[in-house]
Amino acid sequence: MGTISEEIFSRASGKETRADDFVIANVDYAMAHDGTSILAVRAFKEMGINSVWDPSRIVIPFDHLVPANNENTASLQCDIRKWVSEQGIKHFYDVGRGICHQVLSEQGFALPGKLVVGADSHSCTYGAFGAFGTGVGATDMAEIFATGKLWFKVPQTIKVTSQGSLGKFITAKDLTLYIVGKVGADGATYKAMEFYGQTISDLSISGRMTLCNMAIEMGAKAGIVPPDKITFDYLKGRAAEAYDPVYADEDAVYIKEIHINASDLEPQVALPHHVDNVVGISEVPETKVDQVFIGSCTNGRLEDLEIAADILKGEKVAVRTIIIPASREVMIEASINGTLSTLLEAGATVGMPGCGPCLGGHMGVIAKGEVCLSTSNRNFRGRMGSGGYVYLASPATSAASAINGYISDPREV
Repeated sequence: MGTISEEIFSRASGKETRADDFVIANVDYAMAHDGTSILAVRAFKEMGINSVWDPSRIVIPFDHLVPANNENTASLQCDIRKWVSEQGIKHFYDVGRGICHQVLSEQGFALPGKLVVGADSHSCTYGAFGAFGTGVGATDMAEIFATGKLWFKVPQTIKVTSQGSLGKFITAKDLTLYIVGKVGADGATYKAMEFYGQTISDLSISGRMTLCNMAIEMGAKAGIVPPDKITFDYLKGRAAEAYDPVYADEDAVYIKEIHINASDLEPQVALPHHVDNVVGISEVPETKVDQVFIGSCTNGRLEDLEIAADILKGEKVAVRTIIIPASREVMIEASINGTLSTLLEAGATVGMPGCGPCLGGHMGVIAKGEVCLSTSNRNFRGRMGSGGYVYLASPATSAASAINGYISDPREV
């Protein structure tokens, strides 16, 4: 027996595997969104393949540039809709359903013990459910479309154990940023990361998705939380098929172990232009912001919007504040329980479900010299505008900062 990754690849390849082995693995579900499906389908056609391996195991959500931001985007999306129809793809989610990783999870394709591959780097989000979720390039995805298989090098695994409870307005995003700062942007390159401890066990599914989502920001191939009752309860009525949870053996071999005490953690902020340039909020000088963005596949879930609404209730934002739910399901729930009205009354702008300004495509790109405090996952130079400055923080810190107009500690608002 081995790590979770070793066990999943043993099942997927039909033979016992260990770290550093090369295997041909059967993929359980494959995902490509509007941005990457275009390239994957092009490569698929160049292979001369007529039909996909299994139209019920391919998921195509439109989320990156939705609604289409120009005629060229609209034309490319039209081509994919035609291909989806021709191939009989059963799980196609058009404009408005939400961000690919959120939709795939809501629809029950991210399952314990499964190998789920997406043509998007943040496909490691699926590890929140005990799956091995990872991203690949468009040509690799074309190979999966054609055969349902792909070669992998089984990764070595880093074990992260976090003990202690998170304080008020200290969230999974703060824990995640702290870990990123501790490990570094390349500290887990082509490794899997397994997360353990009281802090992790106490996290909701939303929090676990935030944590696993940013494993790629440390260079990791996957981030995995062992499935438990919280996982199984979420999947009741959602799971697309039966699943068999996988756990690491007590004698599993880890390349490295990291121990964290989260009890004294303060809100964390990643400063431009590096994701691992992380400091506690007490170390951030008073920094004026021009825009606050709350959303993305990292922090656009109901729990995130509710935290923001809790802080913004009865207040008014001092800067333009863009809030984009991660999915239609999230948006509906936020509408029913009053979260959206609270955000709107505070002066925020609520957009339709999708990636929004996270990738610098539209719906909130910033100008040269402007500062955006964002709940997304990347703050590279040019990420949300060629000359802007992106700071990363939690929904709580972002909401508090929206009120004051500068980066603020949510515990003091």
